[in-house]
Amino acid sequence: MKNVGSVAATAGAGAAVPERRTQGGAVVSAAPASDVTRSEPGTRGRIARLILENGPVTAAGLSARLGLTPAAVRRHLDNLLADGMIEARTARTYGSRGRGRPARLFAITDAGRSAFEHAYDDLATSALRFLAETAGPGAVAAFARRQIAELERRYRPVVAEAAPQDRVKALAAALSADGYAASASRRPGTDSGDQLCQHHCPVAHVAAQYPQLCEAETEAFGRLLGTAVQRLATIAHGDGVCTTHVTSPSLVHSRTPTNEAGGISA
Repeated sequence: MKNVGSVAATAGAGAAVPERRTQGGAVVSAAPASDVTRSEPGTRGRIARLILENGPVTAAGLSARLGLTPAAVRRHLDNLLADGMIEARTARTYGSRGRGRPARLFAITDAGRSAFEHAYDDLATSALRFLAETAGPGAVAAFARRQIAELERRYRPVVAEAAPQDRVKALAAALSADGYAASASRRPGTDSGDQLCQHHCPVAHVAAQYPQLCEAETEAFGRLLGTAVQRLATIAHGDGVCTTHVTSPSLVHSRTPTNEAGGISA
């Protein structure tokens, strides 16, 4: 959902500085979120944006992507970690693992996302709250569907022109052009469908209170792709990525209409 809260202005000099805790429990001030965006196109900002747009990534992956030495990348990662812009996670391993420490993945934090422009603010939340109180929850859902209709109208010819097996990728490319940092992937060796991931949500804080925004978007994805879709995770609910499973059309067509009414599951 783009531009729901486009009336928002970026935080001014009086904005609160986020806090973080050290391992000893002491509270310290993190660098203002705008520091990351101000440094772009500096290396630190480029690293933060790559993590935002591509999801959790290793230092080696960033090094290869940027053409920098691992030591240089780790120095910037250490600064971003210290400022609370990113967090480190241990990569999952499948099967036996060789010697050495497991790889570390670096993921964007809420503070990191806030460093980049968002299309939501308190006014958008207040407006939806007023709408729900005066016209009922159904009005919020109607508003969400109306907002997503323009996005669906623009994406439809792009998706329709793609080959059936490439439509999820086409949708991901269209979403990325609108700032959602989307990607499409298929689990190797399976034909159950694709996963559509959105690494950035401009209205995550608003959608956390009004899931109708996510629901309308999911329904639109199903209509655009002509198959059943299911939202598995959302940034609005605290997940690192908005993930939508897209069922293979061949599986949907093999089912009876009563089992898959409309071909879409929100």
